[in-house]
Amino acid sequence: MKANITAVKDFTISTIDKRIYGSFLEHLGRAIYEGIYEPDHPEADENGFRKDVMKLITDLNMPTVRYPGGNYISSFNWEDSIGPIEERPTRLDLAWKTRETNEFGLNEFITWCRKTNIEPMYAINLGTRGIDAARNILEYCNHPSGSYWSDLRIKHGYKQPHDIKMWCLGNEMDGEWQVGHKTADEYGRLVHEVAKSMRKFDSSLELIIAGSSSEAMPTYPDWEREILEHSYDSVDYIALHKYWTNYDKKTTSYLSSSIPLQEYISTVEGTIDYVKAKKRSKKQIKISFDEWNPWYHSRDMQTQNFLDKNLSEWPKAPPLYEDMYNILDTLLVGTVLNTFINNSHIVKIGCMAQLVNVIPAISTVKGGISWVQGIYYPLYFASLYGRGESLQLKIDCPKYSTDIADDVKYIDASGVINNENKELSFFIINRSEKNNININFNLKDIHIDNIIDQQIINNEDMYAANTKDKPKTIQPQKSSIAQFINNQLSANLPCLTYLFVRLKLK
Repeated sequence: MKANITAVKDFTISTIDKRIYGSFLEHLGRAIYEGIYEPDHPEADENGFRKDVMKLITDLNMPTVRYPGGNYISSFNWEDSIGPIEERPTRLDLAWKTRETNEFGLNEFITWCRKTNIEPMYAINLGTRGIDAARNILEYCNHPSGSYWSDLRIKHGYKQPHDIKMWCLGNEMDGEWQVGHKTADEYGRLVHEVAKSMRKFDSSLELIIAGSSSEAMPTYPDWEREILEHSYDSVDYIALHKYWTNYDKKTTSYLSSSIPLQEYISTVEGTIDYVKAKKRSKKQIKISFDEWNPWYHSRDMQTQNFLDKNLSEWPKAPPLYEDMYNILDTLLVGTVLNTFINNSHIVKIGCMAQLVNVIPAISTVKGGISWVQGIYYPLYFASLYGRGESLQLKIDCPKYSTDIADDVKYIDASGVINNENKELSFFIINRSEKNNININFNLKDIHIDNIIDQQIINNEDMYAANTKDKPKTIQPQKSSIAQFINNQLSANLPCLTYLFVRLKLK
């Protein structure tokens, strides 16, 4: 098969917000305990943070991490997570049926963020809590001194304010599974009042309202319309969530999942524009896609065997949802990141869920090794080299149809031009199970000097995965399939392959 990718230097979509390459940490399974925090580990630092895990995270140049949940926050009292560790209460977490010691809490998270050069995104409980808890934690985190909560932070050893700018106002409040689930009317009014109180403290905060948990929710997209009609001028972003499954192993269908994702984003963008017009507002709400990932390898089994049980003793940090991701999952993640890049005008924040051990980019063994899953690598290349201006690519190639999407192009791609560094990067996926695709690049007014780097990810076994015994089954390989000859760029891309190409511009 043959394909053409056309790009024009001045035909750009938007400047990419680096925060689309963020991630998520929840007090769920071993994400925190035995994930980023394990004081008894040989690689632990003076704070109990695993240095081997921090290295893998800093290699990603991770811009932001959302914390502490997730479903966890809807019955969480933030005050439990501050002060001397030995005085913190142990609570039962209703979301994940575990015992939370609060050994790792708010201040530990901020310390970890500073050590990994990550901007924190903090989620507030609007399930069982409300305005008072929101304004109190904001004062604790961001006020310099001279008030009850700020002086308490100083007493706890943190003289300088945490200066958290991004705040998630609740989580998945459209879901019946959520503790404190609310109707759109109830939630929209509450968010508006919470946001008003927070704005009185600091008008520059970035506030995120919880949109639909997925486009499959029966209330979607009316949920978005109703909550924004209450809060449009009070918030800055609307959060969307999406997880993908491949239980039936329909490869072409699974890898076309970015098409419904595009429809999801476009529909919510249209709803935003509708409410904006109705409000006669000059403000533009953006999208925070702050939970997304494949999630199916361990989901059913662990739901049945653990979460549905009546437990006499609730465990601390049991292994939950520890997926081992295969090549198909890696390719899917590549298409999701391409979709975010290609919608960079509206999608400004993204958080792959989650970072460590739970549907993870990074896996660990208690007291032992850490390694990366295949899905780590598309995030790595995009985060390091997908910063700049997103290009409007015109892709001409054969198409196919599946049970979830029609007219799916076998080639999925995004392009990012960094004028400051004089670099151009392409992120390309061949969805075909059987065919190589010869790609010709038609680059209008883009003058290439040379190919700096090119890497491919594939495997003869599409279900191969990185495990503790074989942690490098999936990893990028230096490639020469892209060629720049006589001022013409081309590539012969094998089936089921991810390609990253980085070019130096003249």
